[in-house]
Amino acid sequence: MANFAFGLGVGTKSAKGEWLEVYYNQPLLNASDALIDAVAGNIGYQGDNAAIDITTAQLAGLKAAFLSAGATEQAEIADILEGSTQPLVITILETDAAPASTAEVYLKLALLSHRLVKPHGLDLSGMFGLLPNVAWTSEGAIAVDELAKRQLQARAQGRTISVNSVDKFPKMTDYVVPAGVRIGDASRIRLGAHVGEGTTVMHEGFINFNAGTLGVSMVEGRISAGVVVGNGSDLGGGCSTMGTLSGGGNIVISVGEGSLLGANSGLGIPLGDRCTIESGLYITAGAKVTVLDDQNQEVQTVKAADLAGKPDLLFRRNSQTGRIEVKTNKSAIELNAELHKHN
Repeated sequence: MANFAFGLGVGTKSAKGEWLEVYYNQPLLNASDALIDAVAGNIGYQGDNAAIDITTAQLAGLKAAFLSAGATEQAEIADILEGSTQPLVITILETDAAPASTAEVYLKLALLSHRLVKPHGLDLSGMFGLLPNVAWTSEGAIAVDELAKRQLQARAQGRTISVNSVDKFPKMTDYVVPAGVRIGDASRIRLGAHVGEGTTVMHEGFINFNAGTLGVSMVEGRISAGVVVGNGSDLGGGCSTMGTLSGGGNIVISVGEGSLLGANSGLGIPLGDRCTIESGLYITAGAKVTVLDDQNQEVQTVKAADLAGKPDLLFRRNSQTGRIEVKTNKSAIELNAELHKHN
């Protein structure tokens, strides 16, 4: 049986020898037994999930092992890394068990951003405890407790180290730029985001880890952790989706296909296909919603959660009474093709 995942990585360690981050150029999903067997003897791998530090002296043997297994891309990576002075690691995941090391977490985040796995397709349990806070700088990842000294050393040499963020997650584009996307501000997309082909993320758009789009979308709002947006759906400027880290609990918030979240709106339930939420309207699970028929007559009042996942709905707020109303979205908005066109 094929192993779950494999990655040859190069990264950064702290002065204490602890991994800060790992870059996997070509992570593999369902790596073949032939590949694993070929490299196992070179690195002392004996099965299960493991992240094994390697040296540059091992790369020549690994390159030959990759070629013997027909893994030419991995052999090329080994060849490029042969002169590196940076820390190297091979991570092999026999199963999709909860990660046990920083290197394992980074491999799983890479699988998501390389679009090899969709959001919610991996076990990420306990990952936060394995990811150190890192200063992401113009000179790469630096341990936070080493930053002041590094900045002083840089100043003494006439250089300035710019700190872009202090976070557990780096920006995705420092690790992978998926094909067919446009990104206005790369700092607003974390590693572990899944950005579908045909997606445009404008400057104020944000995509968290284990979340993202599955196809063509225009993102001008916030896709929180765990939220998945279907093909052809758009998120208007300033809109928000409630993630599992921001009050959504265990409910997976999602947006179906061909839907629209208006500017400054909010979503706290799974939204079906071809639905629209009016600009400025925040729908939470417990919100009372008045259901209207095709004559705009009141039928009943329900909780928004009762409408979760149902298609062809238009949510709006009555400008006179202030109540939230929903009716069949017969004139479902056809999303602007020009917004989804990639040059």
